[in-house]
Amino acid sequence: MRIAVIPALDEEQCIKEVVDGIAPHVDRVIVVDNGSADQTAEVARAAGADVVLEPSRGYGRACLAGIARATVLGATIVVFLDGDGSDDPADAIRLIEPVASGAFDLALGVRAGARIEPGAMTPVQSFGNWLAPLLMRLMLGARYRDMPPFKVITLEALQRLDVRDLGHGFTIELLIKAHSRALRVVEVPVRCRARRAGVSKVSGTLRGASRAAVKIVSIIGRHASRAHLERLKDRAR
Repeated sequence: MRIAVIPALDEEQCIKEVVDGIAPHVDRVIVVDNGSADQTAEVARAAGADVVLEPSRGYGRACLAGIARATVLGATIVVFLDGDGSDDPADAIRLIEPVASGAFDLALGVRAGARIEPGAMTPVQSFGNWLAPLLMRLMLGARYRDMPPFKVITLEALQRLDVRDLGHGFTIELLIKAHSRALRVVEVPVRCRARRAGVSKVSGTLRGASRAAVKIVSIIGRHASRAHLERLKDRAR
């Protein structure tokens, strides 16, 4: 069963379009309302989504709540995308097919070049998408081009990865573990649109960029240290 998981925070103006767009490509749609102050949950439910309430905020918390619900519903493939309309649901089939065929465990929707609409990414997002892949390549040998919110993975692979980060480090941890566990990964170019309505939750300030950089470096550094210790243990055996 193919199930979409959409973390959402105050996206009442966008969420119906996202649910309607992804629904034809999956068997079920789960919207995780991550403590919204607006009518996100009600709008999503009216659009036909299975709504999960996760009041404790954090992108990772929302994803984990969605994964838990998808597991109960019998998911075999999980599709992640954002609730602001920046991911084009029409691209979903191009991500689902390589995973559904059994050729890959994880498909990443890479945003790059002309496929990114003007204003689609804040300065902090652009900075993070440059810094994290660079550090993962230098410190871990993991060659990724993006930290995409739009991705498709088998439930079996998700369970093997055991991702635990509760915040915006969720995707970084997923990518690092996918590399260390030798998952079969394919990167697929996708469109990145300007959010359809509402306000970005990612700050475009220097302070925001600095906090993002510290978070990225700490997560990747922690995993790099663990990988180094594991290599030393293997050599000592």
